[in-house]
Amino acid sequence: MASDGVVAAAGGAVWRRTPDGDVETAVVHRPRYDDWSLPKGKHDDGEALVETAVREVLEETGLSVVVGRRSLRTRYAVEAGTKQVDYWLMEAVGGEFAPGDETDELRWLPLPEATALVTHDHDRVVLADLARTDVPRSPTLLLVRHAKAGSRSDWDGDDDLRPLDGKGRRQARRLAAVLPLFAPTAVLSAERTRCRETVEPLADALGLPVQPLPEVGEEEFTADPQAGLAVVERFLEPRPAPGVTVVCSQGGAIPSMLMALGVRWAGLAGALWPPAAKGSTWVLGGSPGALLADYYRDFAPDPDAAGGPGVHVGTPGPGAAVR
Repeated sequence: MASDGVVAAAGGAVWRRTPDGDVETAVVHRPRYDDWSLPKGKHDDGEALVETAVREVLEETGLSVVVGRRSLRTRYAVEAGTKQVDYWLMEAVGGEFAPGDETDELRWLPLPEATALVTHDHDRVVLADLARTDVPRSPTLLLVRHAKAGSRSDWDGDDDLRPLDGKGRRQARRLAAVLPLFAPTAVLSAERTRCRETVEPLADALGLPVQPLPEVGEEEFTADPQAGLAVVERFLEPRPAPGVTVVCSQGGAIPSMLMALGVRWAGLAGALWPPAAKGSTWVLGGSPGALLADYYRDFAPDPDAAGGPGVHVGTPGPGAAVR
């Protein structure tokens, strides 16, 4: 339950490409309601909403997916009050459907046919978002700010060697639990102990090394921003298969990188400096003018702290409306 009278749920607009290169999506029939819908389900305690979405897709479709850009949040009336469903676009990479009590049929359909078949308007708006071609469906880069490392003034040694504190280690473990949903294929870090320690649990979980990437360190980026931007832009290039590169950097570099890419923070005063809280993740893909840029403050198991809905498109002009 997200809050009083609001039932929190999450789901996925699952897609794949046909041999001809067209996009088709999975819709399921629910015998309990005799309707056709997108796979979704209620949030469980201890889950981030993106984890709920992946779990529910697997339970209702049998499909393995890679999480893509964050889609829409829908709200509609149910018997218990209001149902609030956060959606992600997800590319199917395996699995097989088996009929069950919750869903007894799955159909892969082109988007116009799926839009005509689904029963509810709130599913149609998510399919309209899936149909967008002005921004990528899938990211290629996760840009992570290092986790909490205590106060610099309390550390007597070389600041480059300052390690994570207890909260930072918990943040790192949380990242290691959630970021595999985006299918990382490489993990890189600025050459600071706190940056490396932030992504080491993730790298260990994936069986990957943490590779040094000095260009994205705060001091290095300040000295040569073009070199850092060149690295970031290289990781934004389209990939032939789903998956992302994870890069851990610092708070003095990440907002500058994002501003250079055209990302703006839609705050009360208009386009502001993009945030980069400790332990946060920017999910990025595409190029300036057609940029996927989703901000995750954290992956808290609390739907009220999930960071809100939305597709976040960075553009060089008016900027992105991001949460």
